[in-house]
Amino acid sequence: MSDVYVNKISRVLPNDPVSNDEMESILGLIDGKNSKARRLILRSNKIKTRYYCLDKNRKITHTNAQLTKEAIDKLFDEDFTENDIEVLSCGTTTPDQLLPSHASMVHGLFTNKSYELNSSSGICTSGMSALKFGYLSVKSGNTKNAVCTASERLSTWMMAEKFENEIENLKVLKEKPIIAFKKEFLRWMLSDGASAILLEDKPKGDISLKIEWMEAFSYAHELDTCMYAGGDKQEDGSIKPWNEYSPDEWLTKSVFSLKQDVKLLDANILQKGVLSMYESLKKHNVDPSTIDHFLVHISSFYFKDGLKEQMDEKGINIPASSWFLNLDKVGNIGSASIYLMIEELFNSDKLKKGDSIFVSVPESGRFSYAYAFLTVC
Repeated sequence: MSDVYVNKISRVLPNDPVSNDEMESILGLIDGKNSKARRLILRSNKIKTRYYCLDKNRKITHTNAQLTKEAIDKLFDEDFTENDIEVLSCGTTTPDQLLPSHASMVHGLFTNKSYELNSSSGICTSGMSALKFGYLSVKSGNTKNAVCTASERLSTWMMAEKFENEIENLKVLKEKPIIAFKKEFLRWMLSDGASAILLEDKPKGDISLKIEWMEAFSYAHELDTCMYAGGDKQEDGSIKPWNEYSPDEWLTKSVFSLKQDVKLLDANILQKGVLSMYESLKKHNVDPSTIDHFLVHISSFYFKDGLKEQMDEKGINIPASSWFLNLDKVGNIGSASIYLMIEELFNSDKLKKGDSIFVSVPESGRFSYAYAFLTVC
């Protein structure tokens, strides 16, 4: 079995940063009215700037595949070129189409050679799943390298015109023309970006990160769906899929919009996260107090204090000084969020050889969690 090292990591944040006051002018007004929930949600999540694949005139500037390729291109130099890639493993929540796969569409933007491809679907843990595929390929000796990516283009899902038909339908039905909170909530939470990681079987350069282990957990066997798109939740908790709705209902019910059951999220996301975190650290005999850098993906700063409190209660006493977050600067980019945290830390002056890095990624889709433990060498 080979050791596996992160030797390079890149990021792409499209266009100029978007402030809280600029969001609605770019995403658009629903029913021509300012959102009453926006300020409340932003005050809770504490995000100050984010990035969109939309310019100030609301013109789309990138596909998800283009954004991902830009991040991959930043890995190349005279020592590693696009002709050296052996595995391309791509994770995303928001592929540009249902089929073909996201990795296929990214590969299609290259014109050089055949790669082994992997597309990891899901929500926030899809980026970690993509990383694990590449990690296992190099670890097993199947390949000497893998390029792993995580990317999102969420802004185009949240533009006001995507909800116009639903609003008009509500007016016809003489109901309040207001988008349900489970849909509007995510409009003020999510943003766009991409990152790419080069994994190799030998360390290179001044600094590398050795991946010691990766773990993943799912609680779908006991919890209902929390975050979803392309369907709607029924009274019994099941999801009615988009292809069982009529084409007219796709529009009048905003079937393809992102939705989140906020009550289910609040009741379970931290509890199951701390349980799975405890199990992963226990399995690998890691003393939490010795962790030098703790990178945790949280969708909102609303969860930070509660997470710290529940971790302490479980005996996961990671020092507060070890926590590393950049949510307020780059926004919640779903699967790419953790990659961007690793990238920022990797390219900072905060790391020294021998340091440990613990990575934690929760996903509210149906409550999945992914972890990685890395050392600096």
